[in-house]
Amino acid sequence: MIETILIEGLIYSIMVLGLFISYRTLNFCDMTVDGAFPMGGCILAACLTHGLSPICGITLAFLGGCLAGLCTTLLYTKLRVPDLLAGILMMTMLYSVNLRIMSNRANVSFLRIPTTFSKLIEFTETHFPSIPGEMGILFFLIIFIVIFKLILDLFFHTDLGLTMGALGSNQQMVISQGVNTKIVRGIGVCVGDGLAALSGAFASMYNGFADVGSGTGVIVSGLASLMLGEFIIRSNRIGLQTLRVVIGSIVYRGLMFLARRYGYLINLTANDLKLITGLLIIICLIVAKTKGKGNLSKHLKRPAKEGGR
Repeated sequence: MIETILIEGLIYSIMVLGLFISYRTLNFCDMTVDGAFPMGGCILAACLTHGLSPICGITLAFLGGCLAGLCTTLLYTKLRVPDLLAGILMMTMLYSVNLRIMSNRANVSFLRIPTTFSKLIEFTETHFPSIPGEMGILFFLIIFIVIFKLILDLFFHTDLGLTMGALGSNQQMVISQGVNTKIVRGIGVCVGDGLAALSGAFASMYNGFADVGSGTGVIVSGLASLMLGEFIIRSNRIGLQTLRVVIGSIVYRGLMFLARRYGYLINLTANDLKLITGLLIIICLIVAKTKGKGNLSKHLKRPAKEGGR
């Protein structure tokens, strides 16, 4: 049970890190994620069925997601389409693209196709028979996420990373410095959607199949994970911000697992999970807004108190 929650949380945390880049860093409402996530699994399935290695499939999945993000950016910058509408258009078009990638099949099973995760399970069961096979996947994901998080933290300390953060906070300041905001925003959106596709490829390997409908509601669950992480850890340090993304994803998957496991006690079914996710986001927004008002009132009362002295 615990390893399942951790594995799912780590897999989906890659997608949530992509949302962190687009939504929090760039302040860009990117709905392409709902199409890029299943695109990663579809590209991986196409590669595996044509005899390519899983590593090649994962790499191409990431590049495919980056290409989807580039198309969204071009719609936004060149055609002046609003960011929300550009993402919805790409998300809609990617459904047909994903079907084309998988040769007009809605899903492809990996039951008879070796993947990275299946090899890890086989290796763990062969060399460590006393340990569950899924622990091999968990160790691999922990190492992968730690290395990737460190790289991402270092990136946000570079000139490009700092410019990207400034672009989301104050676009006019970045423009006044002579920076091409279209390029900076395009890089961020491409990387964000690439991470969503990479997460989709890992999720399809873990589930044992790729499905064109696997991205439905992914962005909502990602935002819920993002807000849960912000509720748990409040900090402006980039290292803690990326850490809380991973923690929020794991906590969200744990909550969803508990809802599936014990939801029958309050007459909840699997059909209610989307409702729970939406309510979770609303609760996080209410709590954040209430705390924000509390901090503001304290800030306003302080000068008055000093003036009375």
